[in-house]
Amino acid sequence: MQFPDFYHQIPPISLRDPLAELLGATVGGVIRYDFTDAVKLAGHACPTVAGAWLATVRGLRALYGDEMPVRGDISVALHENVEDGVAGVIASIATLLTGAAGAGGFKGLGGRFGRRQLLNFGIAGVGGIRLTRRDNGRSADCIVQLQRVPGDPRLGELLPAVVQGIATPQQAALFAALWQDRLRRILVDHAEHPELVDIRLARADTATGI
Repeated sequence: MQFPDFYHQIPPISLRDPLAELLGATVGGVIRYDFTDAVKLAGHACPTVAGAWLATVRGLRALYGDEMPVRGDISVALHENVEDGVAGVIASIATLLTGAAGAGGFKGLGGRFGRRQLLNFGIAGVGGIRLTRRDNGRSADCIVQLQRVPGDPRLGELLPAVVQGIATPQQAALFAALWQDRLRRILVDHAEHPELVDIRLARADTATGI
């Protein structure tokens, strides 16, 4: 399996999962995720996947600071309904990193470690992805503004032929290269730009919604 070289320039994130620790899955329950894990989950890499990765990673960093985030102790909320647009794709990346799941999630073990109903859609007042620490109620709304890193204009010109399967090999190769170049600029060149992911923190006594 070979990924574009720049994927390996994207910093990974480590979280501690108490359930993984209890069951001996990893030493200390520490699990490291790379962007390639998100690509494997989604089966592709696109601006939506890149934006969801950045939003979740930067949101967790904002909520935990120098602490290691606790996987399974974070709830996730989106304003969109699950069937709207790319909400499901965004949520799947957030679930990968946080453990938060919907109705089909893990029920728990001995009344602990449950992940079910920690992922919710259609929540009023949420901007982007809302991550909430369950231990202290602090939340972060993480709003991705991908328009700040536009794609090459040639992508729009090539897209119809690529989607219809009538692009020449040269056109298809160019499309893929330009597509990945935008992802590189999002995830490497501009990953830390404050305007690419707008983080809005709220205390437990001011947060609304889930």
